[in-house]
Amino acid sequence: MFKSYIVDSTCNNMRVDRWIRNTIGRIPQGLIEKSLRSGKIKVNKKKIKSSYKIKSNDKIDFHDFKFEERIQQKKISFSPSNRIIKANEDLIIDNNENFIVLNKSAGISVQGGTKSKKNLIDIFKKSEIFSDSKPFSVHRLDKDTSGVFLMAKNRETAQLLTSLFRLRKVHKTYLAICHGELEKNSGEWNDDLVRYDNGKKIIEKARTIYKVIDKNSNSSLVEMKPITGRKHQLRKQLFNVGHSIFGDNKYKSFNKTIGINKELMLHAYEIKFMIKEKKYTYKALLPDYFKKLLKIKRLTYSNLK
Repeated sequence: MFKSYIVDSTCNNMRVDRWIRNTIGRIPQGLIEKSLRSGKIKVNKKKIKSSYKIKSNDKIDFHDFKFEERIQQKKISFSPSNRIIKANEDLIIDNNENFIVLNKSAGISVQGGTKSKKNLIDIFKKSEIFSDSKPFSVHRLDKDTSGVFLMAKNRETAQLLTSLFRLRKVHKTYLAICHGELEKNSGEWNDDLVRYDNGKKIIEKARTIYKVIDKNSNSSLVEMKPITGRKHQLRKQLFNVGHSIFGDNKYKSFNKTIGINKELMLHAYEIKFMIKEKKYTYKALLPDYFKKLLKIKRLTYSNLK
């Protein structure tokens, strides 16, 4: 079974993946690209890439029964959690014309300049996703921190997103599993954090709003919303209150090492921002090792929003 479409003049020079979404519905980018690569979607009987610019009178054929079923459903509803597809080293939560949203794995750097041999920018430079553009990093996420991360596809979007971060109009939520039981269930940390740049001591104001999701006598699951964006801010602040994050070998409140995990238990869970009055909200699923430690520590995250 297949279905054919003829491109009209109003869509001339439009990317084929955009045309598919506009014409058929909100099809996940991963499904579009997979169908193009396998030849289940062809233009003028030829395989093409998602970046192909369609022309008036192009014939687009869909040779995919499952895809055809989704077309006939008309409405295709999905949330970021069930749109996730595998791509290179990381999970893609969303992929649109201007930016991609990733669930970054722990242990991989965002860009070069570290001791890490692999980084996201270099990986995605070689990806088909950026076949006609290049990735732009617009914010930071520590190498050992997992979770939601944005990369812009063009300079204009990169400048816009960078400005939103600088103006604190991007709202991020982190989750951490830390040692010990926090005394207060919610509150705000205001610290003077110290760092050194070429031997020069620099003191920076750091502010974070936090809430305890669950806790017991030996550990806590904490939700944190940083207002400022200092280097290692959340790790330092939890260390300062005597409740360092499990797996943090740099900022340790406890000398005793428990050999049940190696990864840093810090996860960028959610990100929110607005562009031209349109709200964007993305959540990154918890890594398996994070959920495993929650189970070991008998902590629940079922009441996460």
